[in-house]
Amino acid sequence: MVVFTQSDAYVLVRSMVDYPWVSVSGFGAHIKSTRKHLIIQKKTSTEQYPLEDISHLLVVGGHTIHSATISQLVRNGVYITFFDSDGTPVGTIRPFSADNGEESSEHQRSLPRQRYAIRIAQASIKSRLFAIERIQESRQSSLFYEGELDLLHKSLDELEYLIKLDEIRRLHKLSSDMYYEILSRSLPPELGFRRRTLRPQADPVNAMLSFGYAMLFGNCTVAVIGALLNPDVGLLHEGKGGLVYDLIEPLKAGTVDPIVLNMAGGSLTDSDFELTNDRCMLSDTLISAMIKSFYAANISDRVNEQVYNFSRALVTGTDFKILY
Repeated sequence: MVVFTQSDAYVLVRSMVDYPWVSVSGFGAHIKSTRKHLIIQKKTSTEQYPLEDISHLLVVGGHTIHSATISQLVRNGVYITFFDSDGTPVGTIRPFSADNGEESSEHQRSLPRQRYAIRIAQASIKSRLFAIERIQESRQSSLFYEGELDLLHKSLDELEYLIKLDEIRRLHKLSSDMYYEILSRSLPPELGFRRRTLRPQADPVNAMLSFGYAMLFGNCTVAVIGALLNPDVGLLHEGKGGLVYDLIEPLKAGTVDPIVLNMAGGSLTDSDFELTNDRCMLSDTLISAMIKSFYAANISDRVNEQVYNFSRALVTGTDFKILY
């Protein structure tokens, strides 16, 4: 299960400096309003946001909000979306005259899908090459077998000339599989991590990666909905959450992977996980440590920026600046 808070009911409120949405995560916040401001009261602080600057309030987890506040927000044209604590959308309250999101969906469907898919796949390869380079610098030794680095660079160049989405996805998967196999050489072999596997995971590294990516997915889903985008209209990826998978793919190697590699290569002990016949279960202590590291690294800020860059590109027709 993806968790957005620790046991002390930590509450995170997004800044309005860059993004037209406010996200309240965790448990125990009191959400109020005046005629001109949204007010978020937490244990030790109170923050105010001008209503004229807000397009979307995102309520993640358990908080209190008065019906008068809901009415005030909706009258000011603000959407309100409620999420479970794992970032799963529950429902949205829209201003009476607002559309149901079809306009954004149509904008997304009208994008040159092949061009965007190539850009996302290229950014993913670049991010993984940088990640491997950082590991090699810290180890002062190479992780590549003969020909692997050339093959990854060749894949990066080849993407530019592919036409069919199936070809782009095939090359993206090939490079991703190679990346995880190369990463495995930097970790203790007794952990049993050889490559990326689907659920249920049988080793602690795969289990940690899955948990970290699930946190990344949940955070991105909240931001995507906050930007009034359709999370299911993807470019490189298809199906439910397609756009979310697109936007987090280039971020994985620079956000979640360093946390997992640092823990797996150093402080991980037998008490941090339990191996059964068919799966690996992470301990509550390890999960809490991962959550703490996730938020200490301000990963949510990078997710918000990625979503905001895509949203602006969609609205203005400018180039999508992909973070990785």
